Amino acid sequence: MKLISWNVNGLRAVMGKNFMEFFNEIDADCFCLQETKLQKGQIEMDIPGYHEYWNYADKKGYSGTAIFTKREPLSVTYGMGIDEHDHEGRVITLEFDDFYLITVYTPNSQDELKRLDYRMKWEDDFHAYLKGLEKTKPVVFCGDLNVAHQEIDLKNPKTNRRNAGFTDEERSKMTALTEDGFIDTFRYFYPEQITYSWWSYRFKAREKNAGWRIDYFLCSESLKDRLKDAKIHTEVMGSDHCPVELDIE
Repeated sequence: MKLISWNVNGLRAVMGKNFMEFFNEIDADCFCLQETKLQKGQIEMDIPGYHEYWNYADKKGYSGTAIFTKREPLSVTYGMGIDEHDHEGRVITLEFDDFYLITVYTPNSQDELKRLDYRMKWEDDFHAYLKGLEKTKPVVFCGDLNVAHQEIDLKNPKTNRRNAGFTDEERSKMTALTEDGFIDTFRYFYPEQITYSWWSYRFKAREKNAGWRIDYFLCSESLKDRLKDAKIHTEVMGSDHCPVELDIE
């Protein structure tokens, strides 16, 4: 199976660029989106052969996720079942025969870390949600996790130490996931490779490759032997993020 995840930073905007070309060319079995910035009925997509699942934020033009899948899931869940977290369209869970697939758009801690406390609560609740699912079957989750885990995962670690996405608090929550049996699949294959998935629109960051790796596929340890490859499609433009890929048997 080929799985793709992409924070499109506005699906309508990226549709006017190269979204469908990449979508058709990559021919993924499951294609997960974050930050669609849509409400129901605001876009019509012609994607024959795929089942579509959308989770919209209550707030217009904000957040939102989607999954397009060739395989029809056994069940679909929107959110985590926690009211505090389930109004921003950030989570979709598909249940397949042998694993759960989740797309997630993790809340940003924002300027001056004004949402860091909420982010910490989210992290704990999402971790518990994943472990709850894992009692039934293995889990694959992907998306914009809004954290560069290690210094290798961003261009300028020293100057970003207390900035959103590279605080000790956020990084420790990512470490907790990896220590609790979830594999960072890109690092599993490429422990020392420096590749980024997000670049600020400012300061010609993408041109200079001054980026961050904040888009991930993680999976349950029990799926390790089925992992085939992980990729970061830095060549794909259209958003401030690029797509990431997981190939799994």
